[in-house]
Amino acid sequence: MISAVIFDMDGVLIEAKDWHYNALNKALNLFGYNISRHDHLTSYDGLPTAHKLKMLTVEHGLPMVLHPFINEMKQAYTMEIVYAQCKPTFIHQYALSSLKNQGYKLAVASNSIRNTVEVMMEKSCLSQYLDLKLSNQDVAKGKPAPDIYIKAIHDLGLQPEQCLIVEDNENGIRAACASGAHVLEVAETTDVNLENILNKIAEINALCNAKESAQ
Repeated sequence: MISAVIFDMDGVLIEAKDWHYNALNKALNLFGYNISRHDHLTSYDGLPTAHKLKMLTVEHGLPMVLHPFINEMKQAYTMEIVYAQCKPTFIHQYALSSLKNQGYKLAVASNSIRNTVEVMMEKSCLSQYLDLKLSNQDVAKGKPAPDIYIKAIHDLGLQPEQCLIVEDNENGIRAACASGAHVLEVAETTDVNLENILNKIAEINALCNAKESAQ
């Protein structure tokens, strides 16, 4: 039976994919580098910035000595966008508040850095509903490794089969599946609504009840 819902952040609770893309490209452009929108969506989506920079070094020769500065500038540019554009959305406030009132534990587990997670959750007015917030700084390996979801499940005091993870991209879905938890795959932030989440929970719980009855 499901006792908790764990959300990815970017592309799930916050429509921030373009924010990260624009911020990273703005930082890369300082040194004459660039990522196409297609490559960012198909190869880099959902990865920590440090991982993206390592890929750019291998694939495009980005000097590693530039990584710290580009990473720092990318985070600064991201924060500029977040403070200007991140706002509450009724669909997510309603979903999380309703789930919370129904007794579910709620968490966010993001490949973003801690400050980005904290600021986005505060500006979207979702922090008040969360029992746990994790960033890529809380684990040794970010997604697609399952570490952050394994830690979230552990910190919530639950087993994988008691948790539903909501994810939107290939790297995140790989991490979620590898954690052993149930997974709800979404294509858009608007798919992350109370009806879809409760329907998935009901489906999982029905399967659990059927298995128990068959034993």
